[in-house]
Amino acid sequence: MEIGGLSRVEFAFPGPLRDQLVAAILSGAKTSTSGLVVEYERENEPLPKVGQQLAVVDSEDRPVAVIELTELRVLPLAAVDLRHALDEGEGYQSVAEWRAGHESFWHSAEMRAELGDPGFTVNDDTLVLAQRFRLVRAVRG
Repeated sequence: MEIGGLSRVEFAFPGPLRDQLVAAILSGAKTSTSGLVVEYERENEPLPKVGQQLAVVDSEDRPVAVIELTELRVLPLAAVDLRHALDEGEGYQSVAEWRAGHESFWHSAEMRAELGDPGFTVNDDTLVLAQRFRLVRAVRG
């Protein structure tokens, strides 16, 4: 589904976590995000590209912002650095905190259902897509 000619991007699943992440994007606190490469592979989707603009949607599936990808790195989970963790805008103070929070999300029932694998787990070698972006504009309803 495209919004205004832009591909949409969802942060987490609809609900409190998405609301928190969208608010952090709109405030400028969140300038990076992490995804699993396996999500793209499972959906047979190409990885996003630097310079691509995306429409951020809220929990009600409404476009709320446009972001532009400024840096993309595919790296093993064990190689995620502190700068990336801090720039996620979720209050992490260390890579260990970031990893614990993300493992909890990636091991959730919702994520396992999305991946079609009830026993899905990540490890140090799991490939992560570390994305850096900038807020282009907020979208007013």
